[in-house]
Formats: sequence, structure tokens, C-alpha cells
Amino acid sequence: MPSKRLSVTVTRRLPDAVETRMRELFDVTLRDDDTPMTAAELTQAVQTCDVLVPTVTDEITAGLLGQAGERLKLIANYGAGVDHIDVHTARQRGILVSNTPGVVTEDTADMTMALILAVTRRIPEGLALMQQGDWDGWAPTAMMGGRIAGRRLGILGMGRIGQAVAKRARAFGMQIYYNNRRRLRPEVEDALDATWWDSLDQMVARMDVISVNCPHTPATFHLMNARRLKLMKSDAVIVNTARGEVIDQNALTRMLRAGDIAGAGLDVYEHGTDINPRLRELKNVVLLPHMGSATFEGRVEMGEKVLLNIKTFDDGHRPPDLVIPAML
Repeated sequence: MPSKRLSVTVTRRLPDAVETRMRELFDVTLRDDDTPMTAAELTQAVQTCDVLVPTVTDEITAGLLGQAGERLKLIANYGAGVDHIDVHTARQRGILVSNTPGVVTEDTADMTMALILAVTRRIPEGLALMQQGDWDGWAPTAMMGGRIAGRRLGILGMGRIGQAVAKRARAFGMQIYYNNRRRLRPEVEDALDATWWDSLDQMVARMDVISVNCPHTPATFHLMNARRLKLMKSDAVIVNTARGEVIDQNALTRMLRAGDIAGAGLDVYEHGTDINPRLRELKNVVLLPHMGSATFEGRVEMGEKVLLNIKTFDDGHRPPDLVIPAML
């Protein structure tokens, strides 16, 4: 008799290649449309499956985990960030949590540089001018932005993505500075030509561009709060491709409207799709719909990591991308 296959529930639509492979390996329940599960659907899922495959749009809270059935033994997150999952409660209930680190590093770093260029060179304003048919031709003083070569880039969070941003920015001629929970090894600093600041306040006050590349944890919630945003130079810009909760969105909006900060490029938001309407009105702000990891290659590779974590678990081994509370 064939062995019983794992019951896997996927909360969102995934690339076809990933879903097809899941069907081959597991007893999988897939979504018919690409909408988030309701609270009731999530509850039913954790009560009936062996493995849950959530995304960043699913809140896996202590309350939800308290309703989980005895079968649920692995939450194989489709994504690197796990701030939407109560990892501590999951571990207390004997449920493992895995993620997909490293897969979206290059894609997110590319988007960070795109946002830096878009804000400093006013690319969306130029695009709007052309689409509206309002361009009257070249002029010496028209649509002037700022050169990024020679500018100081302060990277907040020097993990995989932060380092990938540093490599790209260095190629553009930027000066690299960073603040991180732990200082990098000397050989890594030398390779990136990066200077460490142990004081985030002091770094922020001196940078031309701030790039937020740290995860969202209790320690990083509103790390860029009103007080720290006020330390930024009036001609500086800030970009965020990490997690929206790291920046106080309302404080940022007020300062941008007042001209206390020159511009911002955001791919993530503190309250998800609930974006301050005043932020949308500003010409010096570039807003993207969480596109940092949105490449065909990246999304398939994320799925492959999920598959590997589930298959390794199914074979009786520790998932290679196991998340433990000490990592958070």
C-alpha cells in the first residue's frame, strides 16, 4: 500500500510550476482565485492540514494557532519575512516554521536602486509629463534632479539584501555607510567599502539617501519614527523595500508635505493597502505596490524552497530553512 501523503493547504495562488509539483508530491489544497483566505478559511485550514503554506498577507496569530488541529506540524511560509507569524506560539505548540531566505535578495536590491533613481531623478514626474502630453521640449532648467554618484547612502540593516544594495550603489559611485545589529566582519566591510555606524541617529543625520533593508521585529517597529526622521537632512531621501512598519508612515507624510525631507520611495507600507491619502498626492514620493520580489524567477524559486522544506520534513528531517525564535 502506498504511504499516506501529507495534507498541504496553500493560502494564495502560486506559480503554475510550483502548484503542479505540489500536486505531484502531496495531497494539496489550492486556491481557485488569487484572494487572501478569510479568517474562517484560515481556521479551517489549520484544523485540517499537516502543512500550511501562508504568505505575508496571512496573519498567523496566537489565537489562530490555538485553534489548530493536532495534525498541523509545519508552517512553510512562502516568503522570507515571518513577522506575520507568531513563531513563539507555533514552537510552543510543536509546530515548525520555515521560510524562503536568500531567494529575493537580488530582486529586492534591484528595486531598491530603482527607487533611489526614481526619486532622485524624478522619473515618475517625467513619465507623467509625457503621458499627459505636456512636454514642450528640452530646456536647461527643466526636470532637474540630483546626481547619485558621490552621495552618502545609509543602509539600515546590512543582511543579504542590504549587502546586495551596497554592491549596486557602490557601482553607481555612492559612498556606503550602514547601521546593523551586529557589525560586519572586516573582510566583508572591506569588500563593500562600507563604513559602520554604531549610532543610527548619527548616521541618519549625515546621509543623503537612507535605505531601509531590515526586517520587522518588535525592536524595529517605527525605528524610523518622527524623532529620527527629523534628524534627516532636508535634501535627503528615504526608500523602503523591507517592511512598512519600520517607518512611521504618518510622521513621514507630515515631513514630506512640509519639505523637511526631499523625497521618498516606498514599496511597503505600515498598514498594508491602507495608505495615507496625503502621501499619494505628493510629487516627490514614488509609491509601488510591493513589487520588490515580483520577478518570474524569484517567485518560482520561492516556491521551490517551500517544496524543499516540506519534502525534507516529510522525509523525517529538519527543514533546511527552519525559523527559530533566536533568529528574530
